[in-house]
Amino acid sequence: MAGPDTSDHERSEDVKTLHSMGYAQELARRMSGFSNFAISFSIICILAGGITSFPLAMATGSGFEATVGWIIGGVFALVVAASLGQIGSAYPTAGGLYHWSSILGGRGWGWATAWINLLGLVFVVASVNVGVYALFKDLVWSGVFGHDVSAWGYQEQVTGVVIITVAQALINHFGIKLTTMLTDFSGYLILVVAVVLTAMFLIWGASWDFSRLTTFVNNTGDAGAGYVPTARTALVAFLIGLLYPLYTITGFDASAHTSEETHNARVAVPRGMIHSVLWSLVFGFVMAVSFVLASPDLAATAKDGANAWFNLFNNLPAPFWLKSIIAIAIVLANFICALAGLTSTSRMIFAFARDGGLPGSSVWKTVSPTWRTPVPAIWLGAVLAVAATLYSPAFAALAAGCALFLYVSYAMPVAAGLLAEGKSWTEFGPFRLGIWSKPFAVITVLGVLVLMYAGIQPPFDILINYAIGLIILLVVLWFGIESRRFKGPPIGADIARRAVEIAAAEKAVGQTAG
Repeated sequence: MAGPDTSDHERSEDVKTLHSMGYAQELARRMSGFSNFAISFSIICILAGGITSFPLAMATGSGFEATVGWIIGGVFALVVAASLGQIGSAYPTAGGLYHWSSILGGRGWGWATAWINLLGLVFVVASVNVGVYALFKDLVWSGVFGHDVSAWGYQEQVTGVVIITVAQALINHFGIKLTTMLTDFSGYLILVVAVVLTAMFLIWGASWDFSRLTTFVNNTGDAGAGYVPTARTALVAFLIGLLYPLYTITGFDASAHTSEETHNARVAVPRGMIHSVLWSLVFGFVMAVSFVLASPDLAATAKDGANAWFNLFNNLPAPFWLKSIIAIAIVLANFICALAGLTSTSRMIFAFARDGGLPGSSVWKTVSPTWRTPVPAIWLGAVLAVAATLYSPAFAALAAGCALFLYVSYAMPVAAGLLAEGKSWTEFGPFRLGIWSKPFAVITVLGVLVLMYAGIQPPFDILINYAIGLIILLVVLWFGIESRRFKGPPIGADIARRAVEIAAAEKAVGQTAG
């Protein structure tokens, strides 16, 4: 049989590629191609943003925003994933975005990318865990077990988010194998629950009035329960509503962040990103259609604001036992979504620290020889995620921040690649876009500029404080300190000089060919 020989060859090629970029194989390379896909698919999790941010679609452009808007946003995400996949195929490393931006656009561009991507990843874990808490409270604790949660407030949310995040950090702590088992399971769980949930809404709630799928109604202002408090033009309302699909279909850079733990990474990473986005687009669209068709009154659904989806689900005349199972499964899928997000965040911290990019890098780049995971980075990511929910407890702001900062960090290496391709960028992997490379890059950059405009509109204007503060801080730090201190990822002769370092690092964690 050719299987074992092929696997051994792929493993040796992966390590050789990593060494050629100046890095040691410290993390355990135990993820298959499916696992690499599953971790991104789990973070995207259409049962997370596809549910919790559904009210935003209804409060901006009604059924049209939830369905046609989903397709437009999803296709854009697919273009971004393909553009990133081409770069990831060339440079399969943990902390991929930072590494790519540094190589293609210079160490300053890479340094800024790292901080923006890290902020976006922290917002992923924070926003999803606030969603896990809300879903558990309303769907399971109240809906399934019948407990009164009307008195629950900020204190209960903080306690709940801390418990949830600590549990995810513990799972990440004890090795990628356990995390991978859960994210692999989540990949199947999301598909099955999405199909069953869609069927439930169509069987017990659908009006079959397909005109509502293509009818745009501007619900900004009072019509949308003040979800977008100030009435805006139809175009601006539509652009804000695109945060529905783009908050959901994000985090697929997890495939890149786990490159050093994936077999045949040059092929698996771009495939994982693209397939996770594609299947989320397809299944998420069908699910959104079922929500819209099952709304008894679209105007009333928009008026329900943040409770729009919960009211639809709770009033669905489906069997109680079925609703209970689906409710618990939705909460579990959301928990694993944030678990995978924390995995991605910790790998970003580890990779950036490995090149000296973080204060206390010597701590954050440490890999446990027992578990072969970046343990300090995992717990730092958990602390930062909880802290983000303390400063901005509102789910809407966290979700918008997640989409905004992640997509900006996605555009940065793509923009650098657009300028470098065929010039300083001449090394490519097996996945190539060919003639579509530059057009896709232009679409990515322009689309992210539009998203930036939408992402700072009320009620997300709190993000302006984040953005302005981050820009000022980055500029001051870079020109004041980091431009002289931070060397960036190894290039040229630095890679050859790292040979002894690489051998020592691999010996410290007991890395072997198996």
